[in-house]
Amino acid sequence: MIADPEVEAYAERLTSPHDELLAALSAETARELGGEQMLTGPVAGRFLELLVWAARPRRVLEIGTFSGHSALAMAAALPDDGRIDTCELDPVRAAFAQRWFDRSPHGSKITLHVGPARETIAALEGPFDLVFLDADKAGYVDDYEAVVPRLAPRGLIVADNTLEALGPRRREPIVRFNDHVAADPRTVQVVLPVRYGMTLIRLA
Repeated sequence: MIADPEVEAYAERLTSPHDELLAALSAETARELGGEQMLTGPVAGRFLELLVWAARPRRVLEIGTFSGHSALAMAAALPDDGRIDTCELDPVRAAFAQRWFDRSPHGSKITLHVGPARETIAALEGPFDLVFLDADKAGYVDDYEAVVPRLAPRGLIVADNTLEALGPRRREPIVRFNDHVAADPRTVQVVLPVRYGMTLIRLA
């Protein structure tokens, strides 16, 4: 974690816990896919859910499905006429996520696209009210450039793992992404110390 472990544990303890389906999804992800650090987790998941609850987007784009946790967290707060398009390159992860979408009462709001995200984005109808960016970090800048022109006037981009520019988890692609966004006159952003860092970005 980026924050002090005591802070992380305290935040998680006082955050409303996973619902039963997401808790089961997290456990099965750890058993079948590994990469528990790639899960959105209960604090970040609730944060995404609250953003969707507050902003009431109709069109949500997720870049990087993994096991489906974040898509389901957002779908729980999505209006009845809203929908999520989520992009996953790995067919094994996509099949895993789809099984959980099928089990959820909110899964009908989610459409899973398997293949390169930027090809999917180009084929989708826009604009997008909310974009959650959580895929291959080396592609973050290109993904950002693909979605900024497709963002609704009051749309929001949420980029995950953006404090992995620091410390032992430092990733150079994240450093480049953060610098790129900070230098972009088209947007306004704030970096939040939620889990491994989440950046909220809007049009200027």
